Amino acid sequence: MYKFLRNILFLFPAESVHYFSMDCFKLLCSIDLIRKFIAHFFSPPPTNSLHSTIFNLHFTNPVGLGAGFDKNAKYLRELETLGFGFVEIGTVTPLPQAGNDKPRLFRLPKDKALINRMGFNNDGVKAITERLRQWSMVKGQSGSAHSPLTTHHSRLIIGGNIGKNKLTPNEDAWKDYEICFKELHPYVDYFVVNVSSPNTPGLRELQEKESLRKILRHLQMINNGKAVAKPILLKIAPDLTREQLDDVIDLALEIKLDGLVATNTTVDREGLEHDLRIGTLESGGLSGKPLQKRSTEIIKYIFEKTKEEIPIIASGGIFTGPDAKEKFDAGASLVQVWTGFIYEGPGIVKNICKHLSNN
Repeated sequence: MYKFLRNILFLFPAESVHYFSMDCFKLLCSIDLIRKFIAHFFSPPPTNSLHSTIFNLHFTNPVGLGAGFDKNAKYLRELETLGFGFVEIGTVTPLPQAGNDKPRLFRLPKDKALINRMGFNNDGVKAITERLRQWSMVKGQSGSAHSPLTTHHSRLIIGGNIGKNKLTPNEDAWKDYEICFKELHPYVDYFVVNVSSPNTPGLRELQEKESLRKILRHLQMINNGKAVAKPILLKIAPDLTREQLDDVIDLALEIKLDGLVATNTTVDREGLEHDLRIGTLESGGLSGKPLQKRSTEIIKYIFEKTKEEIPIIASGGIFTGPDAKEKFDAGASLVQVWTGFIYEGPGIVKNICKHLSNN
């Protein structure tokens, strides 16, 4: 059924049909009876074998949705209905920004891949914080920093992926991360510092060890002053050299970082076989199946290098249960889907969880 629907949706521009489909789904989920039916059909059955505690947070299942899908925290109820164990919003920047010129999202169906050069388009931290505040109130929370979101009956864990505005110079980037961190702190369960997107000029330069140290230590200092500290993770690029990756690992161990997300999209086009023309012409970050092998290699390297000390969220090329198991076998604690969700459809969480429960 979904493959038929996907073929129709793929006839239209990728970005516009994304919002159209999610707005239609939002309308369906506004009807309580329909939402319950969808949840019954697509959510994985509750099973203790899939429960885990990572970063001192309780996950009802280990399958999350990566940042970039629900940038502005508009579809949390709908994504919860599909059974995601956690959802990462963002990337959020201090000021609203339109992002790069359109078109900026491209499908490579023969490769089961996407290329995006969105450029951190989002509504800005103030608007997104207000949506999260309303969400927490709907779920019976006061929204105070003393009430972690994971205490509500939903159990949907929310991560906040934060970045800098395009016009902010790198030497002032730490200020942008501070603004987002302080604003979002009462309303998200964990943070991901994004310095690895290829679509903001100069951003990846912040992955250098001293630049990272400045940003992460500053956020840790703020975090330690809060009544409830939130886990801070770092999202890394798959294009790091071995020396750069070692620097990240050394720093993560030194400052006792809570976790790593491996990996972001890649600027490499080596994995493309059929849609090379599109891949060559269109700049941006490549995600999906071509990233699967590299992502797994990095996860395994981090896991072995850190002697299992740093939890890893795996991202990159996860479409099926065996794909997710590959990441767990490499050392991941949790997995995130994004491109796989586009290609596999609303049953992806249930299908992955079913495979994991049986293996």
